[in-house]
Amino acid sequence: MKKLKGRVEKDSLGTRRVPAAAYYGIETVRAVENFPVSGLRFHPDFLWGLAAIKKACALANRSLRRLDARRADAIIRASGEVMAGKMRDQFVTDALQSGAGVSIHMNMNEVITNRALEILGRARGDHAYLHSHDHVNMGQSTNDVVPTALRLAVLKISKDFAAASRHLEKALLGKAREFKGVVKSGRTHLQDAAPVSLGQEFGGWAHQLEKGRERLERLVEGMLELGIGGSAVGTGLNTSLRYRRKVIENLRALTGSPVKSARDLFAVMQNDADFAAVSGGLRDYALSLIQIANDLRLLSSGPNTGFGEIRLPALQPGSSIMPGKVNPVIPETAAQVGYQVVGNDVAIAFAAASGECELNVMRPVIVHNLMQSFEILKNILKILESRCVKGIKANVEKCRLHAENSFGIAAALNPFIGYSRAAECVKEAVETGRTLREVVLAKGLLTGKQLKKILSPEHLTQPPK
Repeated sequence: MKKLKGRVEKDSLGTRRVPAAAYYGIETVRAVENFPVSGLRFHPDFLWGLAAIKKACALANRSLRRLDARRADAIIRASGEVMAGKMRDQFVTDALQSGAGVSIHMNMNEVITNRALEILGRARGDHAYLHSHDHVNMGQSTNDVVPTALRLAVLKISKDFAAASRHLEKALLGKAREFKGVVKSGRTHLQDAAPVSLGQEFGGWAHQLEKGRERLERLVEGMLELGIGGSAVGTGLNTSLRYRRKVIENLRALTGSPVKSARDLFAVMQNDADFAAVSGGLRDYALSLIQIANDLRLLSSGPNTGFGEIRLPALQPGSSIMPGKVNPVIPETAAQVGYQVVGNDVAIAFAAASGECELNVMRPVIVHNLMQSFEILKNILKILESRCVKGIKANVEKCRLHAENSFGIAAALNPFIGYSRAAECVKEAVETGRTLREVVLAKGLLTGKQLKKILSPEHLTQPPK
């Protein structure tokens, strides 16, 4: 019988064989065995947050002389490598796993331990010299580490999200200026309404997203309060106030964020409302994105039997059977991303409500869904800006035709001929197939010169000064 390669490691439950090349250890192996659930892995920024905590704590423990410099320096170096994105393939636990995130936390502890052992010139698995619990995890608990890592990850990824949103907002505002003079039919209830300019529609979309981003940025400020140092339940068991202050100070330097210790460590360990609030901000942003994406689909519909008022960049064939068909693929994808974010928010809400006493054990699903929402939103915003919005063209002729044929312009006649007469003219235009302008002229209600002024683009789309 062929002997299995690898090393044997021991924990409180017994032994397991660990692959020889693995930086992770026995507790990670158990987690892989126990949770073959989704195939999903934790977001890189969350792993970065975990590693930043390990580095900050090792620095604090070294300065307080709780950990000797030789071991501490190896942990610090190994943690820095993980922060830089190395050994990413070693984080193998499923995103849907044991409560509170114990498995991913131990996955991180074990990877850093074995890499530190390697730095020290020792064999992986030599835990008599360097231990994942006693040294790498000194003064820490899953219960304060995991939510702190998520806070750090949100602070990091939210900057990328905000940058992507700003670029899209800028692109939409550019189109608003470009299409300022293109008058078209407005629509309410998907029926003809008072005219607007195409630029006004694009400008409205830009400011919707700006408001959503600013609202989210205010919510993200709540991530600056960290619970690290609370240890298992918030009391700071096996730590000290000096340790907590050192860790926070180190995290400020490592992350570049003005983080601080939470006013009440019990509150941030018991409750995940801060994460639910940020998720709600992402949901609200996604709702605006869905509306904008669907409006882009409507306005570009056709090209011959739909609105056809704008032309989106043609990116790929749109049908396996209909030659020449081109679909609005980027807005379609943007809407789907929005739906996913809304779904993620529902999962986060249920998980945030499911904590008991001193801990919310449902954090893994909060971590995965919140980070995924940020990730897919920031990605689709970049795609929407570069592969869709920047290339949009106005169909000026179709916009003008719809504006002139829209009965929504009747609202502009109210001050001159009254609502009732304007309504009669609309009814007659519908019945006879004539334009509203033709009916008004035929009835002698207004002159051609008067109608030209009343129905001018400036009068229809801008209030008088």
